[in-house]
Amino acid sequence: MKKVVISGSGVFTPADSISNEELVASFNQYVDNFNQQHAAEIERGELEALGHSSCEFIEKASGIKSRHVLYKEGILDPAVMHPVFPRRGEEQVPEMVEMALNAAKEAMAEAGKTASDIDLIICAASNMQRPYPALSVELQQQLGAAGYAFDMNVACSSATFAISNAVNAIRGGTAKVVLVVNPEFASPQVNYRSRDSHFIFGDVCTATIIEAEDTCCAPLAFRILGMRLKTEFSNNIRCDIGYTEHCFSTPEPEVAFFRQQGRKVFKELLPLVADVIATEMAAQQVTPAQLKRLWLHQANINMNIFAAKKILGRDPLPEEAPLVLDRYANTASAGSIIAFHQHKAGLQAGDRAILCSFGAGYSIGCLVLEQLAASGA
Repeated sequence: MKKVVISGSGVFTPADSISNEELVASFNQYVDNFNQQHAAEIERGELEALGHSSCEFIEKASGIKSRHVLYKEGILDPAVMHPVFPRRGEEQVPEMVEMALNAAKEAMAEAGKTASDIDLIICAASNMQRPYPALSVELQQQLGAAGYAFDMNVACSSATFAISNAVNAIRGGTAKVVLVVNPEFASPQVNYRSRDSHFIFGDVCTATIIEAEDTCCAPLAFRILGMRLKTEFSNNIRCDIGYTEHCFSTPEPEVAFFRQQGRKVFKELLPLVADVIATEMAAQQVTPAQLKRLWLHQANINMNIFAAKKILGRDPLPEEAPLVLDRYANTASAGSIIAFHQHKAGLQAGDRAILCSFGAGYSIGCLVLEQLAASGA
């Protein structure tokens, strides 16, 4: 079987960020305005008064301290509470493609590849700005790459599922060098009026280059030893907006937003995650003692610590299971790739690691990786 590697990675981080303090001040002003405007209904018991948020609540519940956003305007305005930005025309590159271009160029530079080397592009993210034409095909045009491209969505597992598709394409002979991009333009799907979810998501884009080991010239690369994917249907994480919404005479105002039942997700999803990782580790004859890194989905600090402890059989050291959600928040499918990109240095040839994402579906994507010797060594 052809050996395949991740030979480069990149991250595009938007310039603007929003701290918990900024977000909480805006949310609490909205709450005060709402409770004041609806005081009579609240007094009669027709409406329930809204409660304040706090930085302490957010950090304890999630580990998040700030998040990057592509457009900050409007989000902190209690009368608006969503990003405000101009609609781009057909002749303009959409935001997700623009983000992907930036991340892709860094990944390509790391891998020592040019656009002429790439013959497959996969754009994988939790939401797409449009159904078609595929964003990946527009990215292909912008880069000047040949071959073919397609979009895919498996919610927060989109990146690992896409990398697995890339590996299969290379092994099947339909591609030689694959660019996977994960443009997570998540801020428009956030309900900034919800205490339970107004703090969760941030915007970012990640990219990886996947290729056969025998074509790799990168100074730092990771062999993909094994892959395991699993899905199991659950309603506990949803976003229902779709092209049929305009057909309904009684639209649901919350349908456009991400929503979840967090406690059920924690209870039901994490055992599945641990089982998928343990099963693939056993298949690759990798023991917990051999693992040097756990690049896990960056959704919630409590979930990550729980999963890492389950895998290792002990509390993880910070460098073993690095967290990036304190700065980036939940970035959907991009989170584990950010952790990989920013914390892949310092390992030795032969060291083993896990790259894993999990989320709505439920969906779980697990890759067992091994660092290669430096190119030319």
